[in-house]
Amino acid sequence: MVVPLVTGPHPRVLRAVRDAVTQSEATVRITEPLGPHPLLAEALHVRLAEAGLARADRMRLFNVSSPVDGIIVATAGGDEAARGADATAVLLAARLTLPVVPAALDGQPSVRDAAERLRNIGANRLAMVPYVIGPEADRERITTAAESIGAGCAEPLGAHESVARMVCVRYGAAFGGFDGFDDLSD
Repeated sequence: MVVPLVTGPHPRVLRAVRDAVTQSEATVRITEPLGPHPLLAEALHVRLAEAGLARADRMRLFNVSSPVDGIIVATAGGDEAARGADATAVLLAARLTLPVVPAALDGQPSVRDAAERLRNIGANRLAMVPYVIGPEADRERITTAAESIGAGCAEPLGAHESVARMVCVRYGAAFGGFDGFDDLSD
């Protein structure tokens, strides 16, 4: 079983995984990417809170004291990845009660397009949260994209606990006996 460590569609990475599996000549199943899933939206929320760009709790229903008023979920993998990040953006918006839009670091809509969309609805204090786990987007590209629109930037998902849980969800689901949250409770 191979669980690609990508949050959504990423043609280059997924092609590399398929090629490696083919070259191995082993009988291996490849799971779906890790997202979209509420666990990943939770991890994005944590990364934003760690950077001081979102409140850490979900108890308050209004964002009167929020440090930002619009968030960009930036992914890598081109246009398809940005479309794939849309559901996660909705999940994150529901958690934070803020407008959240997806963007591609390497496609359309671009980070600049997303910033313009948010500013057109009145959001001027922007934050960007990278919806990437690791090497699929380099840190310099992420930082440059955030700086180009004057946005604060959180860390990528990386080795967050929710990413590990999603690996377990995908792995278990591939065997047909693992459905997510109930099986992961502490």
